[in-house]
Amino acid sequence: MIELLYFSSMIVFMIYRKLILVLLFCSAVSLFGQKDYYLTSGGELLFQFANVKDNGAHLDNTMRFTAFFHAGSYLHKDFTSHVGIYTGLGFRNIGYIYHKDGVKIKRRSYALGVPLAWKIGNMQKTFFFAGGEYEWLFNYKEKHFVNGVKSKFTEWFSPRTPAFIPSVFAGVKFKGGMSVRVKYYLANFLNQSYRDSQGNYPFAGQEVRLFYISFSMNLAKSQIEQFTKPKKKRNLYQAVIGRKNRNSIIHPVPQSNR
Repeated sequence: MIELLYFSSMIVFMIYRKLILVLLFCSAVSLFGQKDYYLTSGGELLFQFANVKDNGAHLDNTMRFTAFFHAGSYLHKDFTSHVGIYTGLGFRNIGYIYHKDGVKIKRRSYALGVPLAWKIGNMQKTFFFAGGEYEWLFNYKEKHFVNGVKSKFTEWFSPRTPAFIPSVFAGVKFKGGMSVRVKYYLANFLNQSYRDSQGNYPFAGQEVRLFYISFSMNLAKSQIEQFTKPKKKRNLYQAVIGRKNRNSIIHPVPQSNR
């Protein structure tokens, strides 16, 4: 009973702390909503890899591709036309796939991250960016495939992973909004001190370092409106009148001599 109360209080505390962070971020957006600041939003495709070790031995793993659910909104500040900075909120599905003793295992977690990065280049066209990010892992999922039979397990605020995980990243953003990014996680994806209900430590000796390559599209509000704004259609009368006006300019009607 005491352990249940303690676990419940920890969950409430973590949720409360995350809400405070979100409120602080929203306040910053409202305070900095001036001409020098602008927002971009979008999604990304992740090609994920991992360096997986079990007591020092490398385990076979395969690339993990995910497109759902990745979304982000970022606040930019350009100091000059060639130097800037950005932060924001990013929502991602991160994890890895590996094989052990003939069993295929998939592990992933949904993550909410706050990045901070510098931008160098042409802010209107192509620029490079690099920085770090701290992500909160809040929904864990694990799948096992044994002889074609799948079993899975999902847990909110799971102690199987650390609550927060840091990372560093670098990339290039092209004109139009397309970006390519490389990201590396600095901490173990698994919590080695996790103890299950039988008193075992299933992740003891396991070291998992994630990294991925992503392709993303982030657009400012003006760019989104440009793509979504319907084109105006001219009616037949406007087309005919416009054509007559152009012809009269190109071929003026000669005036008769009196």
